[in-house]
Amino acid sequence: MARTTVNGITLSYQDLGSGRPLVFLHGWGTGGRVWDAQAADLMADHRVITLDWRGCGGSDRPATGYTIADIAHDVVGFVDALELDRPVLIGSSIAGAFTIEAALAAPDRIGAIIPVDAGIHHFCGMREAMGKLLADLRADRAGTLADFVPHWYRPGADAALIERTVRQLLDSTSLIDQLILDQAGYDPRPRLGGIRVPTHFLHGEQDTEVPLPVAQECVGLIPGARLTVIEGAGHMSQQDRPERFNQALREVLR
Repeated sequence: MARTTVNGITLSYQDLGSGRPLVFLHGWGTGGRVWDAQAADLMADHRVITLDWRGCGGSDRPATGYTIADIAHDVVGFVDALELDRPVLIGSSIAGAFTIEAALAAPDRIGAIIPVDAGIHHFCGMREAMGKLLADLRADRAGTLADFVPHWYRPGADAALIERTVRQLLDSTSLIDQLILDQAGYDPRPRLGGIRVPTHFLHGEQDTEVPLPVAQECVGLIPGARLTVIEGAGHMSQQDRPERFNQALREVLR
């Protein structure tokens, strides 16, 4: 794994292949390894960079900076640190919001964005539900995650895959829980019309964490945006149906 310093913290990442740069951003509490199937395929003809954002994987775990705005700022700083030429940002779940904010903040430095199973505004206003989740995590983090994470995958998904995901979450700092409340107040819809980079949503057909209409609404608000549905996939569509996901992603990149 490579490392670089951004905004005063050290971020860990994997950098494979050569060609058009693709920066893959994982969802809440996991890590760059959730993109292994995509890296193995796309590194043949792209530069594939999988980043562990702050608090997760091999990256630093500072005491502050766990908001959507902060991590989006890290992402733009990471693009600059690696001197990437207008990369494509691909963000899973909450990282879809990071791609949105990066595109709004630095449209001249971002080539395109691909939000994947992205919640965007879906959790806005759910303060009571988010507060309960936080209380459950404080009371029994391992048990809560063991109950919560299986819903990220389609019915019948590999139990070992779910277990690995839970383990990644347990290995991340609990400070990432601040993002849960941040999502409850996050609604970028009034600003989506200002996005000026190519945008294409990928979304699992069977995603129960973020229903498909969320992505459909966002597509309608972003000029020129498009949507591809990954058949038979849940919220972690890149892991749930990797072959279907990779095919769809390649079509988008073309």
